[in-house]
Parts: sequence; C-alpha cells; structure tokens
Amino acid sequence: MYIAIAGNIGSGKTTLTRMLTERYSAKAYLEEVDNPYIGDFYEDMNRWSFNLQIRFLGSRIRQTMDMLSQKDAAMIFQDRTIYEDAHIFAANLHEMGLMATRDIETYMKIFDLVTELIPRPDLLIYLKASVPTLTAQIRKRGREYEQHIDECYLKCLNDKYDRWIGTLYDGPLLVVDKDREDFVSDPAVLERICARLDALKTVR
Repeated sequence: MYIAIAGNIGSGKTTLTRMLTERYSAKAYLEEVDNPYIGDFYEDMNRWSFNLQIRFLGSRIRQTMDMLSQKDAAMIFQDRTIYEDAHIFAANLHEMGLMATRDIETYMKIFDLVTELIPRPDLLIYLKASVPTLTAQIRKRGREYEQHIDECYLKCLNDKYDRWIGTLYDGPLLVVDKDREDFVSDPAVLERICARLDALKTVR
C-alpha cells in the first residue's frame, strides 16, 4: 500500500512520515533536504528555480523507481509527491515570473512522461496549514536556508495546494487541518489517521 503525505513547507510531512513508518514498521521515502541548489534558490529564485525543480524531480523519479522495486513491502510512505513538484512548486514559480516559459515546458514534458509510468497513491494525506502555522514550524526547526522565506511565497503555495486538492486531485484523500489537529501533541489525531489507514488495509 502506497501512502503519500502532501503539504506546504513546514506543515509537518516528515514528522508524520516518521511517526507512521514507526507505527506500521513500514518503509519511508523522505524528501531530499540536501538539494545543492536550495540555498542558492532562496537567495536568487529567478536564477536557480529551474535547477532546483529539476533536481527535486530527479530525486522523486529515483524514489519512485525504488518504490516500484519493493514488491514485498506491505506499506510505503512518501514524504511529498511528484505531483506537488509540478502542480504546486514549478507552476507557482512560473506564475510568479521566476521560471521561464521554455523551462516550465521542458519540466512538464519530463513530468508527463514519468507520471504515465508510476502508480497513484492508495491514499494522499494532505496536511493543510495556515501561513502563521507554517512560519512558526519553519522557525522552530531552524533550517538556516528557510529562515527568510517570504510569507507571500508561502501563501501563494497554499493557494496552489487549495486549487490542486479542490479541483485537480481525484484520488483517495484525507485532509488534516494542522491549525487545529496536531498529531504530535494530540495522540487522538494520530489515531484518527491510523484508523483510516487500517480501514484501507482491510479492503485490500
């Protein structure tokens, strides 16, 4: 069973992925955090946006090929999806004028080719969070390159997520409102998430 965890920067994807992986003794695929372009990107988004997104896309393709090889894995959790790379981050950079049209077109040709070959998640868990919640978590985890992320940028990403979840994504979905449902401090939230996963397991 393939479970994907989606959400904006600072929404808690990696934390939830680790918690669920431990709970189910499952395999986790975490988002690449040592992308060599990421520091440069936050300093000069226009110059480095294409490089950053292609690197993330390549990492996600590599993850996906490894996932496809895991024939005996009962459950797999993925921290952020390839769909977010394209429909949220790359699309937002293009709309903001930070990625050239020819670059987004090249990017989307690669994305379209790959997504014809990969499975859809059995469940997408979307961690929905307001900008204040995101910025508080970003400050708390203290990654230096994230400390100057513009709140307007986070809001634009949130708007993209709302559109993607609301109108584009058509697979099985569980939305967790991180402003009110904190699975770290409230065990009942985690139990509700696990109840949905357990129900999926019984029908497979």
